[in-house]
Amino acid sequence: RWSMRFCFILALLTLFFSSCVSTKSALPVATVKFKPVIEKKVTMAPFQIPQSAKLIIGAGGIYAAFLYYGTLQEDVFHYKAADGSKFKAAWFLQFLEAFANVVIGGAGMMISGRTKNLPQDMFALSGAAQVCAKAFTSLALASGVSFPVVTLAKSGKMVPVMIGSLLLGGATYTLREYAAVAAIIAGTCIVSMGKKSSGAASSTLGIAFVVLSLACDGITGGLQKRLKAKSVEMKVNPKPYDFMFWTNLYMGLTALVLALFLGEVTSGLAFCVANPVIYNKILKFAVCSAVGQSFIFYTISNFDPLVCSTVTTTRKVFSVLLSIFLNGHSMNAQGWAGISLASLGILSELQDKSSGGGDHGAKKAVSPKADAETGKKK
Repeated sequence: RWSMRFCFILALLTLFFSSCVSTKSALPVATVKFKPVIEKKVTMAPFQIPQSAKLIIGAGGIYAAFLYYGTLQEDVFHYKAADGSKFKAAWFLQFLEAFANVVIGGAGMMISGRTKNLPQDMFALSGAAQVCAKAFTSLALASGVSFPVVTLAKSGKMVPVMIGSLLLGGATYTLREYAAVAAIIAGTCIVSMGKKSSGAASSTLGIAFVVLSLACDGITGGLQKRLKAKSVEMKVNPKPYDFMFWTNLYMGLTALVLALFLGEVTSGLAFCVANPVIYNKILKFAVCSAVGQSFIFYTISNFDPLVCSTVTTTRKVFSVLLSIFLNGHSMNAQGWAGISLASLGILSELQDKSSGGGDHGAKKAVSPKADAETGKKK
């Protein structure tokens, strides 16, 4: 039936064009003199997405992917097997997460094109520091530190990031940025403490892992600032998926070496085989990380890393809220006050970026940050 309709339409078109040709051929021939026309080439400006729309795309993707990521991370380390054992192979988990990011980053790099002559030494250092920060966070959860306490501590990671950027990267910040960061950290702390419920006391080893994680965040911030400066010095303009691939490649290699050395590859695989529920959660965890980091690199390629740090930090506030609603915890007035304070901080920072006051935070050179974001250099 469709073929008949197509043939009928084709016949009509053929008849129409043939009649046009015959009509033109029947017209009398006349000699007409035309003046030469100078063609002017009109260059159309390429369409550019507004900065505010880019911010919505990046922040929305980060929130969606990492809200689910946070619930999966909590489920993985709170799960108890039939024999009472728990998953503690943190370095093995980081290897699987980095591997998923390498796959997505590699695919994106093949589509968008690869940038050559990148500073691989800086990628290796920053990737190693970043995977250590993430692994120490997982080890803190595996060592008995509660999720609210870890969230409380990691919410203040912009402090060591700023310190690392000031000392190692030569960054400078405005008073408004300091105020916004202070409001976000204070609000996140209030929410975390308001959500905190009774449970096992945090171990000394777990608290030490939290401190190490924060220290690695600060070191990573300074290293990423240097990587950004070296990229400009080498006159290379890496694309977001270049950063995603190479950063996670060195993260995965570092995690794999440590996982093999500590015997976590065999123990982690054995636990996953014995507990298929955890295996499925880990796979989803890795995929969410890869998708979320794609949006992170998209955000960093268009804005200063402090914007991404602001979004990812406030995401933790909503992760706590999501945990409250999913697990049936109650929220008191203190928790809602913290949400309001943190929201004011994030809105102040984002309003500054999306308006004229944040032009200096727009992209000047692509920054390679993935999770431990760097500060803003004026």
